[in-house]
Amino acid sequence: MIILAPCCGKFYVCRLCHDGEEDHQMDRFKVREVKCAACNTIQESQQICKECEVKFGEYYCGVCHLFDKDKKQYHCQPCGICRIGPREKYFHCTKCNLCLVTDLKDNHKCVENVSRQNCPVCMEDIHTSRIGAHVLPCGHLLHKTCFEDMFRTGAYRCPLCMHSAFNMKEFWEERDKEIAQTPMPTEYQDTTVKIICNDCQARCTVSFHVLGMKCSSCGSYNTAQDGGLITAPPVDTQQSAEQTLEEEPNTEHHE
Repeated sequence: MIILAPCCGKFYVCRLCHDGEEDHQMDRFKVREVKCAACNTIQESQQICKECEVKFGEYYCGVCHLFDKDKKQYHCQPCGICRIGPREKYFHCTKCNLCLVTDLKDNHKCVENVSRQNCPVCMEDIHTSRIGAHVLPCGHLLHKTCFEDMFRTGAYRCPLCMHSAFNMKEFWEERDKEIAQTPMPTEYQDTTVKIICNDCQARCTVSFHVLGMKCSSCGSYNTAQDGGLITAPPVDTQQSAEQTLEEEPNTEHHE
């Protein structure tokens, strides 16, 4: 089966082949005619050839004009496109405007129309992508492959809001141990700094350490420094000595 592109009148095996060759994209919803690869009969878009009765695809969608092998696909009306199923394992979140796995029902943070944004890593479309989406705890989306690449490079924060992209409890415990074993030099031991936590949005003043500043509200090290270092006021040694002498009792006796 070959699709007749409604935009340029050329035949292509699929819309992706068309988009790779041409300087424009095919509107899959406007496809009206196909050509049978077996008997060359040009006909209305349908699943079975009207002439030789060859089946063009195990799965066929008359809206998306998608011909494919059986992958338990289903057409989601609110999404407006076909999704790989099975249908019973997915639900459509009306606020996110996206099909998500049933495990996330009532168990994810909704971000309105989140799938209509491009992936913040590769800047490619998410909603119509053939690559699955990964939902971060903050509600933002990445392509699954982009999330895996990000994880491999050691990045752990959402590129959009900087919230931790997964449970960091074990990592923060390791950071606690590293800091406990690495005391700061004497001149910095009483130094503090104001921070903003990217995970809980708390603002607090904590001890400064080059390995990280821990949020005193939620325990996260995913924090950002807010301003310069705050050092303890220096002690005036001369003034301190004079003050000590003044405070000592007078032990001299006059005869």
